Amino acid sequence: MSLKDLRGRIAIVGVGTAGCGEAHGMSDLEILGQAAKAALDDAGLALKDVDGLCTANLNAAMWPLNVVEYLGIRPKFVEGTNVGGAAFVAHQLPAMLALDAGVCDVVLVCYGSTQRTSSFGRKERSAARNLLDPEPFQAPYQPFNPPSSYALIAARHMHQFATTRRHLAEVAVAARKWAQLNPEAFSREPLDIETVLKARMISDPFTAYDCCLVTDGAAAYVMTRADRARDLQKQPVHILANATAVWHRSVSSMQDLTVTPSKESGERAFAAAGLGPKDIDMLQTYDAFSINTLLALEDLGFCKKGEGGSFVEDGAIAPGGRFPVNTNGGGLSCVHPNMYGAFITIEAVRQLRGECGERQVEGAKTAVVNGNGGNSASSQSTSVLATADVL
Repeated sequence: MSLKDLRGRIAIVGVGTAGCGEAHGMSDLEILGQAAKAALDDAGLALKDVDGLCTANLNAAMWPLNVVEYLGIRPKFVEGTNVGGAAFVAHQLPAMLALDAGVCDVVLVCYGSTQRTSSFGRKERSAARNLLDPEPFQAPYQPFNPPSSYALIAARHMHQFATTRRHLAEVAVAARKWAQLNPEAFSREPLDIETVLKARMISDPFTAYDCCLVTDGAAAYVMTRADRARDLQKQPVHILANATAVWHRSVSSMQDLTVTPSKESGERAFAAAGLGPKDIDMLQTYDAFSINTLLALEDLGFCKKGEGGSFVEDGAIAPGGRFPVNTNGGGLSCVHPNMYGAFITIEAVRQLRGECGERQVEGAKTAVVNGNGGNSASSQSTSVLATADVL
């Protein structure tokens, strides 16, 4: 079986979020459970229907066991591979294979984190991870990761292609303009280019607005076979293809700081989907930092390498621009609970269903979802999603 054989055979039939922004007094599992129920309700299904589970969390090596126990399910298929924030896009391919083979019938992909309000916050978690699982070639220098590594990538891109801080600011401002149309977004205050440029420097060339939010949040979506999806209550969104590429762990091991594994994952996903960048109506990509959006646009083929900066000029990816990107506000302005990959999938599904109100991309039939993971764009997973009339 090849990736092409799976084209359109599996669909996403329910999506849900919970606890986004601040979820005081809640645990990771509690808000995950709320998101899971919301996604199943959206699909017209119940927990008793779930016989497949995909989940991961940076706080526990055996996180799927925690989720199984908390939700009270007994799945026939479990996928817990953790490749960072891209995991919740990368989970799709093994779930597609399991569903197509009849191993299971309904797969729940879910995540939850209360990193913002938990007493064991982001700094403590980062310190614990660095102690238990250090990046061997970088740990002795005590980098401020992930900002330091992505800042190196951005600096190289600026040096090599004349990308400017203003180009990066365009990404942050576009994300904020989308967030202002999204009632669920955490940061909705006005933002302009000059404010981004003059903000507190985090890791040169990044200011605070070039870096993702620190929020709580949970997200879940439900996958099933296309033949069953037709009988459920919401319009199914079909997965035309999914591909994942992992090239490195540390920024010091990147062969080229300006090229990410999205180049490979995107090429494989487009080939299996039978579509190309020109056929895509929107991009939902993991913007941990402003540079991620430029890299994704380039490596996925929406523009040539080195032209990401000029591509986003003058609000081109903002509302009213020529190509919609991160229409929920992204990790920069909507939500970012440590791992963001499930949220980009959910936004793509909502857009393709026509459920996004003021921020709706009119006539959207296709979307690319591109997950990013690791401290240096280490893992990338790309999905091509579409409505039924594209099949």
